[in-house]
Amino acid sequence: MEPNGSSSSLSLPATIEHKAYARIGLLGNPSDGYYGRTVSVSIQNFWASVRLQPSSDLLIVPHPTHDLVKFTSVNHLVKRLENEGYYGGVRLLMATCKVFTNYCKEQGIHLHNDNFSLSYDTNIPRQTGLSGSSAIVCAAFSCLLDFYKVRDKIAVEIRPQLILNAEKELGIVAGLQDRVAQVYGGLLYMDFNKEKMDKHGHGDYTPLDTSLLPPLHLIYAENPSDSGKVHSAVRQRWLDGDKFIISSMEEVANLAFEGKTALLEKDYAKLATLMNQNFDLRRRMFGDAALGSLNIEMVEVARRVGAAAKFTGSGGAVVALCPDGPSQVEALTDGCKKAGFTLVPVKVVPSLLLEIDIRTQISKNALA
Repeated sequence: MEPNGSSSSLSLPATIEHKAYARIGLLGNPSDGYYGRTVSVSIQNFWASVRLQPSSDLLIVPHPTHDLVKFTSVNHLVKRLENEGYYGGVRLLMATCKVFTNYCKEQGIHLHNDNFSLSYDTNIPRQTGLSGSSAIVCAAFSCLLDFYKVRDKIAVEIRPQLILNAEKELGIVAGLQDRVAQVYGGLLYMDFNKEKMDKHGHGDYTPLDTSLLPPLHLIYAENPSDSGKVHSAVRQRWLDGDKFIISSMEEVANLAFEGKTALLEKDYAKLATLMNQNFDLRRRMFGDAALGSLNIEMVEVARRVGAAAKFTGSGGAVVALCPDGPSQVEALTDGCKKAGFTLVPVKVVPSLLLEIDIRTQISKNALA
């Protein structure tokens, strides 16, 4: 498996392909954008893949579905924009190339002049808070690392920030959590201490054994609200020094710290309590209007059967824990079916740290 989760060979073929997976914010989000802490897990259920092929011209290939520009009628166009929005993955690939190239220039990293074409595919449901945009950027970034053979020159700890920078180019508001999870894989505890972030440009990232996780389930809707708009008002209040927001973010961050201990002790009752507290704190900060009734209902469906539930990110999907076992899962399945939500068991991506080391060594050997 590749360091971002793909299953292509560890050699460097002419065609390079990488996958990056969706992630679940288990605890602590959204404090990652506020010098907080999080526990996050990368999941195999959904992914984005990017393929790089050498070519005479540099070409960014539109996806036939996600970058649609041909329509049967103006009504088809309008309906498409209402359901899918204006943006596909082409802009993400272009922003990745820009940020990657500029960083290499700033760091004095030589890049050869060969051209390539980039194409992508993804099955991550849109607007579900599962990091669909960053998955495309992460996979593309890995392709560029291998194409230019510079994997050993860009530290793993720095890569999540570069991936985030590419998204910031497009006005996407987010924190580092998603990108760290997608670069490292597996189950991670992250501490975004301000002093360390300011000094080194990254936090402390601690991998945890994925066997510590209890069975988790993912709940999502086919037409969720836009997760990208949820952060705006809260962030400004935090920047303005709002004491309620600042203290609430600290509480959310502390839940991740407590959650790490709960996982290490396999105290799943405690973990369930912390997940519920995480959502309740988010709801207090953002308010129901910002979260959206559909998103809140996904949480309530789980809570009505006694399951713990919180957003996977900023809305659109929910991660649920059923501490009472199979009978509770069955009740949750029925509840989701009646409410029109999709429920799937979470499949965890193993830690990718070993693969990162292997590929970095291959890159060093190729340059020797």
